[in-house]
Amino acid sequence: MIIGSVFNAAVACIFKDAAGVAGNIFAFGLFVSPIQTFRRITRTGSTEQFSGLPYIYALLSCLISSWYGSSLVSADNVMVMTVNSLGAVFQLVYIILFIAYAEKGKKIRMLGLLATVLCLVGVIVFLSLRVFDSETRRIFVGFLSCASMISMFASPLFIINLVIRTRSVEYMPFYLSLSTFLMSLSFFVYGILNEDPFVYAPNGIGFILGIIQLGLYSYYNKSRSEQDYEEPLIISYS
Repeated sequence: MIIGSVFNAAVACIFKDAAGVAGNIFAFGLFVSPIQTFRRITRTGSTEQFSGLPYIYALLSCLISSWYGSSLVSADNVMVMTVNSLGAVFQLVYIILFIAYAEKGKKIRMLGLLATVLCLVGVIVFLSLRVFDSETRRIFVGFLSCASMISMFASPLFIINLVIRTRSVEYMPFYLSLSTFLMSLSFFVYGILNEDPFVYAPNGIGFILGIIQLGLYSYYNKSRSEQDYEEPLIISYS
């Protein structure tokens, strides 16, 4: 019985680590997927209809989740800390580029949101270290991490609305949706095996939203292909 329990625990640990590594790999794909978008932005010198909100939400989520994954807050969540630390660096770079090419109104708004995110994270770190004990700190930061991740996963709803309204997937990159789906699935499994609801709950939601995005991409991309085949001329509806 004891040997069997130890063996089962070892197998679960292996699968958990494998899911964490896979999540890190897929997350890297998620982090680099906007590069094509920013190539277009730098080429045209305009942010067009692209939204900067997903990068703000992602930065907030990565910073809080990285803090949650640290040994000062929760145990055995190294994979969560590493992936979110890397993600925070990528999101900060994207935000800076977005601000550089945005029109004045968007630029001011994005600068304000960036300052708000950095101040908010600073307050969270201060409160969690100075006010709460270790267990309360884990719960406090865990709830905030869960909420921020749900906000990050929900931010593509703006893009989903744009896709449905315009009947075009032009502003919803395929690899971004695919990477979100795969990363969420991996960390959902990781959280289940680690028995951490603050990890598996938000990633379960991200997994579902990833399925929706891929479904919309498949539907509207197919419709666009059929339209291009039937109407080879470029038509302006402006």
